Amino acid sequence: MSTAAPPPPVTLSLPRAAALPIVVDSPHSGTDYPADFGAALPGAALRQGEDTWVHELWGSAPAHGATLLAANFPRAYIDPNRSLHDIDLALLADPWPGPVAPGRKTELGIGLVWRLMDGRPIYDRLLTAAELQGRIERCWQPYHRALNEALDAAAARWPQRWHLNVHSMPDESYRKLGLPEKPLADFVLGNLDGATCDEATLAVIETALQAAGYSTARNDPFKGVEIIRASGQPARGWHALQVEVKRSLYMDRDYRKNAGFERLQAAIDGALRALAAHVRGRVGA
Repeated sequence: MSTAAPPPPVTLSLPRAAALPIVVDSPHSGTDYPADFGAALPGAALRQGEDTWVHELWGSAPAHGATLLAANFPRAYIDPNRSLHDIDLALLADPWPGPVAPGRKTELGIGLVWRLMDGRPIYDRLLTAAELQGRIERCWQPYHRALNEALDAAAARWPQRWHLNVHSMPDESYRKLGLPEKPLADFVLGNLDGATCDEATLAVIETALQAAGYSTARNDPFKGVEIIRASGQPARGWHALQVEVKRSLYMDRDYRKNAGFERLQAAIDGALRALAAHVRGRVGA
């Protein structure tokens, strides 16, 4: 029997250049599947929930003075981009001991702990409340503790802060969301319809990506979820933006990097460089 310790729930990369109040977090790129997952679906099916390689696409963030945080555990095990109250009672074998406030994501079977993967049941059993609590303690809480510490450190040192919450999206996103299908942009920039960051921050990222030859959309079909809702308060100078990139631009259906990976990575590096310049101008760094 292996005695190797499980990997840490998060990887934190500190700035390698003069630090700026920029935090980039990738909550869904984890690929370390815990031994106690107990899923009935095969691994290939579970991987549909991953934002595979996204932490690498944004890996130059520390070189621009940003802090980079990435989850190591998979999204299907527990989703850091959900509220602790987003409990799917249809998944539980016994009563949940805390508050319950399921939202639209739970209706789709993708709440705090996912019940469905692309419409298919993940489990052939019900989970105990203790199982969910264990996942919260081992994964969700350490992720949010690390993220909040990074954001709080930025807010304590500078008058403003910037937060990019980064993801990937399947090419068939409109179908998966139950929306009328139409062409999906290469990048979708979400700020909850203006509630979580100012126009200037969104425009900096948007302009840099378009200059690199990629199409962009705002808040369609992804507006942002719990992480930027909690961190974005533009009236206080706290700017949070969710960035989704189309998966086919950088990987194939078997989750292998494709020929577009390096070009996309360079475009994201350019967006980070532009954001860093914007931030230095705003805070006088």
